[in-house]
Amino acid sequence: MRIIEISEFGGPEVLTVGQIAFPKPAPDEILIRVHACGVNRPDCLQRLGHYPPPRGVTDIPGLEVAGIVERIGKKVTKFKEGDPVCALIPGGGYAEYCKVHEANVLPVPTGYSMVEAAALPETFFTVWHNVFQRGLLQDGETFLVHGGSSGIGSTAIQLAKIFGATVYTTVGSKEKCKFVEDLGADVAIDYRKQDFVDVVKSHTANKGIDLTLDMIGGDYINRNYAVAALDGRIVQIAFQRGRRANVDFALLMAKRLMHTGSTLRARPVAFKAFIAHELFEHVWPLLASRKVKPIIDSTYPLENAADAHTRMETSEHMGKIVLTID
Repeated sequence: MRIIEISEFGGPEVLTVGQIAFPKPAPDEILIRVHACGVNRPDCLQRLGHYPPPRGVTDIPGLEVAGIVERIGKKVTKFKEGDPVCALIPGGGYAEYCKVHEANVLPVPTGYSMVEAAALPETFFTVWHNVFQRGLLQDGETFLVHGGSSGIGSTAIQLAKIFGATVYTTVGSKEKCKFVEDLGADVAIDYRKQDFVDVVKSHTANKGIDLTLDMIGGDYINRNYAVAALDGRIVQIAFQRGRRANVDFALLMAKRLMHTGSTLRARPVAFKAFIAHELFEHVWPLLASRKVKPIIDSTYPLENAADAHTRMETSEHMGKIVLTID
């Protein structure tokens, strides 16, 4: 089968087309013939050598796929050959076939294309866990997500809004402000022209934000503390401006803040299965009715994965980037 391999650590040009044998599913796994796979920033970090796959996981990049069940292991009970599915995987998505434990697989929502379905797992698993399970967002609270035009951001805005939050977000242009407002953001802040701390304090009468989802890190950490409400929560999922910062923890103590974080890739199958179960119960009906939906920025053929990574690293995209496979 064709795959995209990382020939050496470096820029997008190191992504090359290769061939390997088909993976063989274990008794509790399914083999998916991949029609589309999502492109995510962790893929770029892996390409640079900063985000290695967990032990025992293929070094083929790609954390989410959509396709048709080609083969099932003898212990599989949830799916059958021919079913359209999407899946969160720890690696191996940039390929014509991939295998995955059946507990980390979900059916393609009714009426969804494979491109749309491939844009679901990584962002919806990440947002559901970090915003609702870990961040405990409640109806009536204020929510801030940085990078609102990204795949994670566009998903977080929609879900937070439909579950009753007032949504604030930071983006990098007037065009992106319009984009996130159309998704449901109550306040869009152009961080190139405005200080999000001043804007949020003004809009909330200095009360601040109940929950912040941050993928920026660096100098944003102190600013997240400054804008947080009493008993506010901050959930860290990435560090685009660096993982180290000089932080004033007096604000954390004075405001009784909770600052936590997580990664999903290395978590066990059973943990991801719990997220999948809650998504199927609470979010898949919203997807089926199109009250929430994935936003697709662009698609590229599998062999043009380097172009997809280049697009990702410009940060000009709005929504998800997806690779397609004939």
